Amino acid sequence: MPRWNPSHIPDQTGRCAVVTGANSGIGFATARELARHGARVVLACRNVARGEAALAELRREVPAAEAEFRRLDLADLASVRDFAAGLDSFDAVRLDLLVNNAGVMALPRGTTADGFERQFGVNHLGHFALTGLLLPRLLATPGARVVTVSSFLHALGGIAPDDLNALLSYGRWRAYARSKSANLLFVHELARRLAAIGSPVVAAAAHPGYAATNLQTTAPRMEGRRSAERLMELGNRLIGQSPEGGALPVLCAATAPHMKPDTFVGPRALLRGAPAPSPRAPWARDDAAAVRLWEASEELTGVHYDFTAGGGRRTA
Repeated sequence: MPRWNPSHIPDQTGRCAVVTGANSGIGFATARELARHGARVVLACRNVARGEAALAELRREVPAAEAEFRRLDLADLASVRDFAAGLDSFDAVRLDLLVNNAGVMALPRGTTADGFERQFGVNHLGHFALTGLLLPRLLATPGARVVTVSSFLHALGGIAPDDLNALLSYGRWRAYARSKSANLLFVHELARRLAAIGSPVVAAAAHPGYAATNLQTTAPRMEGRRSAERLMELGNRLIGQSPEGGALPVLCAATAPHMKPDTFVGPRALLRGAPAPSPRAPWARDDAAAVRLWEASEELTGVHYDFTAGGGRRTA
């Protein structure tokens, strides 16, 4: 893969994209670049004030942008369903690109509105449900892609199939790693199922390396751990690349021609650099584990994918 940069993004005019977590960091940088290249973009964010502020900033930086903000709380499946149903006013059928970017990292133990362990619930289950609910649009749109943002830290641990919600034990970094491994297993199985029906929809994954965003400081700030927050801020300054740099692998996976299904794109030097194929832990390619996670995710979310002609099925 050549040293890819935003100048390589093909014209996105006429394409529709949804980017989760687009109010800041990598999500905002991704949405802005897609809009700059002509895509119609939905900024899907939990916080209304921040989402509207991000939309205003995007329109300031890209005056010709076709963009709008829609509220999406991945920690609440009712919000996910409402978001998916409400896209009809944006475009009744078409969806060229879904970027599953939003996430939380190393939070103290907590649960989502539906009772799932928070990191697993937001990082994996919320996006699993969203993708399933939007599947009819993706299947109906020539050249559609789903890009799910994982992390190189997935290598710290695979999923625990008998303890997906970390009821038996909880470690914040272990839970984060498991949720990011779940992202990769989801992409692996989604790509397999799309291939089985001959669908040209591409499911790929990306990771930003170490990008300096508010993801690193959120948990320490929530808990009032000022020393840990300062340490994270120092790491961001000394090691982290910019959100724009972190967004490059995501944009590459989303727009580079001839992207193969189940590709995992990250910075060439792992933490930073131009996009390149990224290594993944063996368990992130485990076919049996991917199937088990898929079936458990359908049961937990109530969203059952239907890959037959005509799209998917939405269940309550």
